[in-house]
Amino acid sequence: MRTMFFWVFPLIVLSGMGYVLWHVWAILPFCKWLKWIVVIVMAFCTVGMFMLFGGALERWPLPAACAAYEVSTSAIFVMLYLLITFLVLDIGRLVRLVPPSLLRDSWAGTIGVTLLMVVVFVAGNIKYRNKVRVPIELTTTKPIGHDYRLVMVSDLHLGFHNHRADLARWIDLINAEKPDMVLIAGDIVDISLRPLIEERMAEEFHRLNAPVYACLGNHEYYSNEPRAREFYEQAGIRLLSDSATVVDSTLCIIGRDDRTNPDRKELAALTHGIPDSLYTIVLDHQPYNLEKTEQCKVDFQFSGHTHRGQVWPISWITDAIYECSWGSHQRGDTRFYVSSGLGIWGGKFRIGTQSEYVVVTLKATPSH
Repeated sequence: MRTMFFWVFPLIVLSGMGYVLWHVWAILPFCKWLKWIVVIVMAFCTVGMFMLFGGALERWPLPAACAAYEVSTSAIFVMLYLLITFLVLDIGRLVRLVPPSLLRDSWAGTIGVTLLMVVVFVAGNIKYRNKVRVPIELTTTKPIGHDYRLVMVSDLHLGFHNHRADLARWIDLINAEKPDMVLIAGDIVDISLRPLIEERMAEEFHRLNAPVYACLGNHEYYSNEPRAREFYEQAGIRLLSDSATVVDSTLCIIGRDDRTNPDRKELAALTHGIPDSLYTIVLDHQPYNLEKTEQCKVDFQFSGHTHRGQVWPISWITDAIYECSWGSHQRGDTRFYVSSGLGIWGGKFRIGTQSEYVVVTLKATPSH
């Protein structure tokens, strides 16, 4: 599946890019050499994203690598919205709602499309930077002793685009909730540990005023899983990788290894022998096979991974792929929450989705 993705995805990107660049060439009211400059720059920025998979950024000075990452990954999203815009304009032209002159050597068309892109992506960036607080109340008849406040986050994607200054703001948001525990459902790392190490981001995690538990995500494997484990340890994060821990003799937190590892343990093996009196919380980065969590009589599962597509209309795709691609979900007596993520992969835009942190209040209720 992953091999097919690395063949199919570039073909889709290149085909879409060709369609967009053809339209850009046609709509620009410039002389040919200026058109060539615009088209070549746009193509270079978009194709530059494939450097991320080739490890080129590891060899560049960090500021240059960060700039290249931000520009190239942002270009992909700009290309997507230009593709949608030109498709709509082409359909409008075919049904004679859009004059052909608007798409050829047109100042009006150029200015209109440019303004649309600026508005959409400035708004998307503002939405990304404004994190959404999602409150959830969980109740249980199990003897948990007292109420708990848990802050849960996923998909920080720290790296070439989410820097230490970003992490510092997120730590402040979490500390402001005065949690009893912080749970992280994977993908703390983006694609490389280099920025985390050079910016000494582990130090920021030590500012958290509560114990931190986390599981691995797929990006920890992409970035270098053994080194990611070392970073977790340096950051003071308790990594639960196919393992469990009991807190206050009342809560059991189970962290699954990511499904990227084909040899990870089955959830049934991890829950075997856990007393029914313990309230169980599972951290599993990718929200697949939710029925197995229900069958194991887990009380609550927290996942991430999907980002809910980050931008519309990709959110439609994730909604179709996953049983729950975002938000609260219930299966029998098991509650789920799939987070769209605190951070983000690639360009810092949220269009039709949100970046969020989840504040869970776990309360005991009398049994009947």
